[in-house]
Amino acid sequence: MLGSWRRTAAHGLARRERPLTVHHLNQLLLLCSLVLLVAVAAVRISSRSGLPSLLVYLGIGIAMGQDGFGIHFNNAELTQVMGYAALVVILAEGGLGTKWKQIKPALPAASALALLGVAVSVGVTAAGAHYLSGLEWRQALIIGAVVSSTDAAAVFSVLRKVPLPARVTGVLEAESGFNDAPVVILVVAFSTAGPIEHWYTLLGKILLELAIGAAIGLAVGWLGSWGLRHVALPASGLYPIAVMAIAVMAYAGGSLAHGSGFLAVYLASMLLGNAKLPHWPATRGFAEGLGWIAQIGMFVLLGLLVTPHELADDVLPALVIGMVLTMVARPLSVVLSLVPFRLPWQEQTLMSWAGLRGAVPIILATIPMVNGVAGSRRIFNIVFVLVVVYTLIQGPTLPWLARTLRLGEVPEAADLGIESAPLERLRGHLLSVAIPKGSRMHGVEINELRLPAGAAVTLVVRDGKSFVPLPTTVLRRGDELLVVATDQVRDAAERRLRAVGQGGKLAGWLGTTGNGAPGR
Repeated sequence: MLGSWRRTAAHGLARRERPLTVHHLNQLLLLCSLVLLVAVAAVRISSRSGLPSLLVYLGIGIAMGQDGFGIHFNNAELTQVMGYAALVVILAEGGLGTKWKQIKPALPAASALALLGVAVSVGVTAAGAHYLSGLEWRQALIIGAVVSSTDAAAVFSVLRKVPLPARVTGVLEAESGFNDAPVVILVVAFSTAGPIEHWYTLLGKILLELAIGAAIGLAVGWLGSWGLRHVALPASGLYPIAVMAIAVMAYAGGSLAHGSGFLAVYLASMLLGNAKLPHWPATRGFAEGLGWIAQIGMFVLLGLLVTPHELADDVLPALVIGMVLTMVARPLSVVLSLVPFRLPWQEQTLMSWAGLRGAVPIILATIPMVNGVAGSRRIFNIVFVLVVVYTLIQGPTLPWLARTLRLGEVPEAADLGIESAPLERLRGHLLSVAIPKGSRMHGVEINELRLPAGAAVTLVVRDGKSFVPLPTTVLRRGDELLVVATDQVRDAAERRLRAVGQGGKLAGWLGTTGNGAPGR
């Protein structure tokens, strides 16, 4: 079977010299299923070891490649297309999970990092690649642009267990969502045949594309969230599909309008994620599943594209360029970009070290290969080695650095999981409320919830058994409540439930309003 699959992968997939038969399709499906199962199991290993899971997926792809099981794959164009598609899904999932109350104060600083910070990082890294590694200026500029994009998935997979100040988390998350757009524009410009454009021409192009992408993303996100809130779909399973379709539509619209599709999909997804959409927990889970599949498929494909025995000559240049990027370019870009915001040096230090590179740089490294830039294969190899080596160094040390800088915070009360299902003909909503372990709703009686008139707790599910509660029923952690609310009081009822979950029975006296993270 393995020999047949090698022939299928080498000829049927990469070069399409022979048609794909049903037998080959069955083998392909079996192999994909095995890869997914191994990758899912690898998530457990990576979470325990502290290493970003991207390294495990890259390893799977390398093991399947020509230096491993012998699958020959060198289609950079296909890798770029599939990588872009996966990146759209990953950005959509990231936007859906972004909390507006957390990211709003960080937008100015994140925007400065995504624009001025990228410019500083590209210039310093390119200079180091040219003068220290002897690369031509075009190759040096391409590498500088490629590695200037950070990866939120890589950062927060390591910091998942380390609570950070909301400002730090917001800046890092927003930066990773914003800086993909200008970096893509720079890489495409540097990889185009002919002389490189003047800096002011590139700056104007970047600002125009960002403005178009932002306008389209905000418009599509607002229209999509409004439509999903006012049109009841016939099945709950259609809501996750509709949300992802709207996000992809934002990317397509932004790209067709010659704007930044990546910024459009991120902003549209952020609006959708902070709207009060029906069946939100199911939608969030669906998006997370798609995000995992996109990451696994993308990294396995990138691992297939690399040829390990060709990397030896590029290890030293990659280490040198990575040192310049990590120790000079990234800290300098953070310091210069954040001067107006006067952030503490501890936070700036963590942000400098938290500039992990993940999927985006390796995907962008395929652009010069597709455009036929001289030395493009060497660029790809250098970027690949740089990402792997410095992720191995930075990833496990990030939690230690956060603790050393005393940036950990006491975690807030866990937010309630509230899922809303519209009752269109009854002009009401059915709210499913899950009380997590850290919620301060534990110990509160039903009548102490003080829900607005028109809302009532109709059922409590506890330890697998359901019962109709009394006004004096005491709620416990792990309970699931069914709350019926009319259209008029639905928002007020949800705000009150969240307020009690954060502040307990005295939420109103303590000033807790429950306005944070609506619809989540």
